Amino acid sequence: MVTPPLDARAYRTAERLLRHNRGELVLGGRIRPRWIEDGARFSYTVNTVAGKRFILVDPATGVRGPAFDHERLAAALAEASGQEVDAAALPFPAIEPATGAVEFDAFGTHWRCELDGYECRPAEGDPPGSPLEVRSPDGKTAVYRAGYDLRARSVDGARDWALTDDGTEDLDYGANPDYLMYSTLLTKLGLPHLPPAVAWSPDSTRVLTHRTDLRGLRRTHLVRSAPGDGGEPGLITQRTAFAGDDRLPLAELVVIDVVTGQVVPAQAEPVAMPTMSPILAKWAWWAEDGSAVYYLSWSRDARTLRLHRLDPATGAVRTLLTETGATRVEPAQQQLARPAVRVLSGGEEVLWYSQRDGWGHLYLYRAGAPCARVTSGPFAVREILHVDERRRVVWFTVSGLVAADPYRRTVCRAGLDGTGFTPVSADDDDHAVTVPPNAEYFVDSASSTATPPVITVRDWDGRVLVELERADITRLTETGWRPPERFRVTAEDGTDVWGLLYRPHGFDPAGRYPVIDTPFGIPTGTRVNPSFDPGYYGYDAEVLAALGFAVIAVDGRGSPGRDKAFHDASYGNLADACGLADHVTALRQLAATRPWLDLDRVGVTGMSGGGFAAVRAMLSFPEVFTVGVAESGMHDFRQLDAGLAEAYNGPYDADSYTAASNVDNADALTGKLLLIHGGLDDRVSPHLTLRLAERLVAADKDFELFIVPDADHIYFGYEHQVNRRKWNFLVRHLLHREPPAGYRLTPAPVDLAALADLFG
Repeated sequence: MVTPPLDARAYRTAERLLRHNRGELVLGGRIRPRWIEDGARFSYTVNTVAGKRFILVDPATGVRGPAFDHERLAAALAEASGQEVDAAALPFPAIEPATGAVEFDAFGTHWRCELDGYECRPAEGDPPGSPLEVRSPDGKTAVYRAGYDLRARSVDGARDWALTDDGTEDLDYGANPDYLMYSTLLTKLGLPHLPPAVAWSPDSTRVLTHRTDLRGLRRTHLVRSAPGDGGEPGLITQRTAFAGDDRLPLAELVVIDVVTGQVVPAQAEPVAMPTMSPILAKWAWWAEDGSAVYYLSWSRDARTLRLHRLDPATGAVRTLLTETGATRVEPAQQQLARPAVRVLSGGEEVLWYSQRDGWGHLYLYRAGAPCARVTSGPFAVREILHVDERRRVVWFTVSGLVAADPYRRTVCRAGLDGTGFTPVSADDDDHAVTVPPNAEYFVDSASSTATPPVITVRDWDGRVLVELERADITRLTETGWRPPERFRVTAEDGTDVWGLLYRPHGFDPAGRYPVIDTPFGIPTGTRVNPSFDPGYYGYDAEVLAALGFAVIAVDGRGSPGRDKAFHDASYGNLADACGLADHVTALRQLAATRPWLDLDRVGVTGMSGGGFAAVRAMLSFPEVFTVGVAESGMHDFRQLDAGLAEAYNGPYDADSYTAASNVDNADALTGKLLLIHGGLDDRVSPHLTLRLAERLVAADKDFELFIVPDADHIYFGYEHQVNRRKWNFLVRHLLHREPPAGYRLTPAPVDLAALADLFG
């Protein structure tokens, strides 16, 4: 009997569920406040049944409403520009409210529309700043990179002047390390580089920056095989440090007075940059009164964390706090999270995050010595939201208070003396919180993996000041989507492990369905988002379920978000890809009560760290994982940036790093594997996939290889082709069906919001 090809409707539904399309299916599910006057008011955009709408909110009065009449503004802009304008899809992403008017960018022009008579005309004065510069808090001065140096310009155009003049290729002011420049992606966006790593003083007179020392680093290369001009291949060179190398990228901190031109270097050792610029990572910041700069530094082995005070007038540096541990000592639960550290007014008291008792908690230090334990118990502080120094109270989010899901975040408060711990959000939802600059309130998005978001403005006692959105998922459910099942299984050592199970569209409990695992694979983040939004890497699971697969996502032992011991299961053990044995356990325990899970057909797919984990799963558990797709895989940590590798696998040791290499274990492959990589991936080099491919060839293994010559790490501009190739492979080898003949996905639009999520 010949099995018919998969119905094209499955691909169409899957395409609708891709991350760049989901906003059209979940209306009012997410907002991005744009603060006005430090948060006295704010605006945001939202998709509604009537189209895109711009909303203006005044929290003090509890008023929320349209920022303007969308139909009248569309008509006025059409008349002024000579272009067609749809009121349901206005051609600008954001607005700048002004007195009696709004300003925005559309059709290559910065416009001002007066709201009394709805007349649009090109705006006078300076438009909002370039993405290549950083403006001062008073909006009068902007700093930008020029070659290897920094320059400043007055926004009114009166002056443009040099801040530094001694930058060189290896000593570059305000630059990120080469391997975190994302130059391939930026080029496609029309940007030559990231904005400079600078932080303005509150009074707009000085900037904190650093001279990036890349001297002595190894040079690695990419080949631009198909230049846009049709010329010969070009070489792209990056400077980087691998695990065990003598030198790391360093940041020599300096404070520059933009008025006098005085440059004050920090009188201390340069700061190692294991991940990115300490300024961009929020590991360096100004005191609220501008009297000091504070910054964190890691030892090379990441087992010692220090807090320093830099005097911006003299450059003198004093170490305020030091903590050392047997493994990594981190300032927050996840690598890219903002440090949960606050220096209070006057600089003598510090709120300090520590996992010293096995959980992530806050401690109050005074004059360098601990004086109070602010939080305690079997939960993990995730983020400091606000400190009211007059009342001596701190607000923060924690995970671990909700029995139904230990990853859900709860808003809490406590006195700085450790008394009065109280949950502010009195429910079992996950709370994603945004705080305005003035910290007068917070914007709260409350949801769960099965409950759509309700977004409100709340005061610090938790009272709702104004409801903003109540997500409408009618269109989402019409696709056949159903919420995933949150499950808990028991690992071999008795530890509870949590995950999500997505049922295939058109689910029939009497059927049998192949299963796909979607691991994250490295201990820098969790795979399962506790909120309704599945997170950047979570959309894939919803998409694959639409194709007819059962899909699981698991946060195994070694991933963050819980206690220190759970996270440390991965330390020195990246070879385990954050508990792959727990994934196998989850499959077997789930199938024991869900006979529709077909464990004779199990696949695995992931990207970046997940690409490493997908191959590792097939090598370590070939009897379980028989089909895999690995995108942009980190297949050999010996050939990745030292900061990631050494912080999580420990100082370089040949045996442990060899054990974690997919390349050195390639001869264990028995299943069907598709390897995908971007030829210009400047974050995880394609040579990692090519090394694995060469070893597979040497071992006479069958596999498929898809190199996208001009693609970056996330396949910007090529997502449609990569997704189709991945879907086709999984459909053929797990569903045992042919893909719908001739189906092509629509190229994804430029999604700057998704890029902001991914890169912070």
